[in-house]
Amino acid sequence: MIAIIDDDTLARAATEMLVRSLGYVTRSFASAEAFLIEDCGAVCIISDVQMPRMSGIDLQRALKTRGSKVPVILVTGFLDDAVRAVAMQLGSTALLPKSDTANHLASAIRAALA
Repeated sequence: MIAIIDDDTLARAATEMLVRSLGYVTRSFASAEAFLIEDCGAVCIISDVQMPRMSGIDLQRALKTRGSKVPVILVTGFLDDAVRAVAMQLGSTALLPKSDTANHLASAIRAALA
């Protein structure tokens, strides 16, 4: 199961629809906190970077602290070198721009699950 985390309802639904069209089972969450509360057995996480309270970067830090090995794909509408550097330092599988997610998500998921 692939967990999709995004506070934007429309973006979350679109990502979920795209991932399901690729043949994967999904579960979506409106916040990083909601995801962390529930152990859903995700084998991959797709998370927005910019979210209130807990960002995708904060989520990845929390997962790393917990010793999680679940691969994380981050998606952002505000891609810059600083975010890219932190994401890669934390071990993100990919950092994708929201504007081009559909073109790169399938290969990012395959890489994450390899």
